[in-house]
Amino acid sequence: MHIFRRYLRLISFIAFTILSYAGSDMVMAQQIQFPQRWHESIDDIQPFTHQDTLKICIAGDVMMHSKQISNASISSGEFDFLPWFEHVRDMVSSADISVANMEFPLAGEPYTGYPAFSAPDIIAECMAACGFDVLLAANNHIYDKGCKGAMRTVETYRKLEKEHGVTFTGIAEDMASRKKNNPLILKKKNISIAIINCTYGTNLGADAPWPKVNYLNDRETTARALGIAEKEADFSIVLPHWGIEYDLLHSTDQENTARWLSDNGADLIAGSHPHTVQDTENIGRNTQVAYSLGNMVSNMSAPDTQIGLIAEIRLIRTTNGTFKADPMEFTYIWCSRPGGYCSTYKILPVKRFLGTREQWQGKWEYDKMVSTYKRVMETTGIKDK
Repeated sequence: MHIFRRYLRLISFIAFTILSYAGSDMVMAQQIQFPQRWHESIDDIQPFTHQDTLKICIAGDVMMHSKQISNASISSGEFDFLPWFEHVRDMVSSADISVANMEFPLAGEPYTGYPAFSAPDIIAECMAACGFDVLLAANNHIYDKGCKGAMRTVETYRKLEKEHGVTFTGIAEDMASRKKNNPLILKKKNISIAIINCTYGTNLGADAPWPKVNYLNDRETTARALGIAEKEADFSIVLPHWGIEYDLLHSTDQENTARWLSDNGADLIAGSHPHTVQDTENIGRNTQVAYSLGNMVSNMSAPDTQIGLIAEIRLIRTTNGTFKADPMEFTYIWCSRPGGYCSTYKILPVKRFLGTREQWQGKWEYDKMVSTYKRVMETTGIKDK
């Protein structure tokens, strides 16, 4: 019994000691100052749970001048444009959604260049083979061959959509189609995006009721599309055809329109039409704006028209419900004309081809690329990825 009491007292002492230390630790724990990084927004912390990341790639103007058509001819009535894209194909195809502006109608033969374009249908299939998912049709050249040519363009895109899953927006053949693709809503990896494409105007007016192009100054229609996007999509992208040609800095009209688009729900704006790269900024409710991505491919050689941008943005959704968009990143590209890098047109990521002067047929064009690259980066403030 004596031994039992000794063990009992020992157990009681141990229990008291444990409880005392526990109480002390509890008080001390309340006084601990956690590191500041623990108080950061959940958006800034890499979650342990699975996340979906959607990569979107946006390119500028795809032009189709007469010399381009001739250069791509491989036999009577047959063309191959795909070699032009070989150095950017991996970048385009690796994205979940890739978009480009098609600056011409597919109006059939005879094929013509500037000022009234009509490109071979095969260019659309080459774009699909390169990895593009969305083709934009709202631009000033879409009615170059009248509504008949524009309707044939829509029909060609519809066939491409059926056969390859590549879709389009910016123009519609009837009211039902317009409601369906303005906005165009796509969903991948548990993330839905809305794409709205519209133009400041067209070189020739419509000569029939349909197809209808989306006009940027039709604020009622654009606001309605943005309203639908706000309800049905996680992220809204507006791709306007606008601005002053050949300027490296955006205009007041562009900025005012961008602010209106931001106020009405646009999350990102990436423009085309000036044929040159233009500056970027964040406006309104933190809407990212790239005022012009310049040309992707063309026969232009005027100052600053051979350099362009491919914009990339990553959208992230985690299983804990957070969603964010990373800042846009840009890759500078150079459209080399025949006799420059080689005997055909080539879209070259500039950074990758720096220091390759000896490989160029026309070393003068390499020098032009380097000087243009430095000047445009300095003027616009846009860094290469």
